[in-house]
Amino acid sequence: MSTLQLTYFDIDGGRAEPARLALHIGGIAFEDKRFAFPEFAELRKSTPFGQVPTLHVDGVLVTQSDAITRYAGKLAGLYPTDPFQALLCDEVLTAVEDANIKLGTSFGLTGDALKEARTALVNGPLPLYLGWLQTQLQAHGGAFFADNRLTVADLKVFVFVRGLRSGRLDHVPLDLVERVAPALVGYLERIAQTPAIAQYYARSKA
Repeated sequence: MSTLQLTYFDIDGGRAEPARLALHIGGIAFEDKRFAFPEFAELRKSTPFGQVPTLHVDGVLVTQSDAITRYAGKLAGLYPTDPFQALLCDEVLTAVEDANIKLGTSFGLTGDALKEARTALVNGPLPLYLGWLQTQLQAHGGAFFADNRLTVADLKVFVFVRGLRSGRLDHVPLDLVERVAPALVGYLERIAQTPAIAQYYARSKA
């Protein structure tokens, strides 16, 4: 078994969280290297694009969050082997990452600039992506996004929607998901009850 070190901010959420969850669910040993926000300025100098997460696989540095998530999913048996189901999984991963990128443009802003940027997201891109996710979920049976089982696509959506409803994003209404994609609320709650996921978050609060 490869030696894995996953490096990301010391938060429950964000771009490394789907990979963390996948590895935990799969019982895959890895070093969960977390760091505080003030450390990022120095740490980013050692990354190819000044970004995290990064994954070291037997000492080899790998970047790009979705690539890391897919790899973790394959190790944990949470990525489809059927090419079409893998395509559906990748479609969701990429769509959510697009939404993350749009949301990410508002980080670092303050005051009126932050309010204006987040309000624009709430009035446009976020409902668009949430509505599309709801449509895709329902089109594929309403339980999972691909392969009729839990995959990393579900973990990516779970982390994204959970973040929107966390209350940590100023100027993003807590009821946004309920208003524009209510099916995702029940979906989120059901995924959260997956035993390994419930255990993961119970442990993180201990």
